[in-house]
Amino acid sequence: MKHLLSIRGLETGEIQGLFGKARELREHHRLGKTHQPLLGKTLGMIFYKSSTRTRVSFEVAMFQLGGHALYLNAEDIQIGRGETLADTARVLSGYVDAVLIRTFSQGDLEEFARHSSVPVINGLTDQAHPCQVLADLFTVEEHFGKLEGLKIAYVGDGNNVAHSWLLAAGRLGLHLSLATPKGYGPREEVQKEVLALAKESGARVKVGTDPAEAARGAHVLYTDTWVSMGNEAQRAKRLKDFQDYRVDAALLALADPKAVVMHCLPAHRGEEISAAAMDGPQSVIFQEAENRLHVQKAILVSLLKAAD
Repeated sequence: MKHLLSIRGLETGEIQGLFGKARELREHHRLGKTHQPLLGKTLGMIFYKSSTRTRVSFEVAMFQLGGHALYLNAEDIQIGRGETLADTARVLSGYVDAVLIRTFSQGDLEEFARHSSVPVINGLTDQAHPCQVLADLFTVEEHFGKLEGLKIAYVGDGNNVAHSWLLAAGRLGLHLSLATPKGYGPREEVQKEVLALAKESGARVKVGTDPAEAARGAHVLYTDTWVSMGNEAQRAKRLKDFQDYRVDAALLALADPKAVVMHCLPAHRGEEISAAAMDGPQSVIFQEAENRLHVQKAILVSLLKAAD
């Protein structure tokens, strides 16, 4: 694993290896043990989009691992004034040990990685959010003690998080049922890729439009905001089109009695999820958010130690 640009770049064994490392690092921290495998290392973090969880979790992760995180707003560095991605990648490769990018275009991320001699991490693009879904998978495995045999229902927008869930399901052989309104489904090329992966892994993946069908018997009910960054101009139309795709008590009643509710945050209570579902006993949303820290520590250690 030289970079982490998408779930598609990970093998099953690498994912499980990250989870094992995350548990180990979490235990070190909970026991108060000083463990600084990244002492003297620096992570450069380029942000084109605002962030709470990604920025804070990576900064804290580097601090706890003995390293340093450097926040770089895209408008405050020369990339915001026209310096090319290739030139910026070459320059930063001489200063830092890894680069995190949170941006719009997956193509820009991959262009940067092609010219970087240090590991590059996808902190979110319009097409993928691998760090989030790795933490989600870790949360599900921690809660149920397994991933195999579970049904995951994703209800809402076929966005970057949905794409990463689809790729993860195809890679790991999971049962994933995704329901989106017509016209808001995941990209066709991602669906085709997942079908090819499923032939090898035995995954059962269904993409449809019926939230009740997706939720029926599910062990995990997952949702995300209906209006992602960059879609604000569509807000009124999206709120109308998605009104039947809310995770609430009625949808939860169709799921397995021991189902959990998940959301990658930030949440808009009363829109894609009810407050009762978010704060109820079946919610693992805030454990999921905390697990971003533990899994990202594992990602950083794996990438940076491999690059040594």
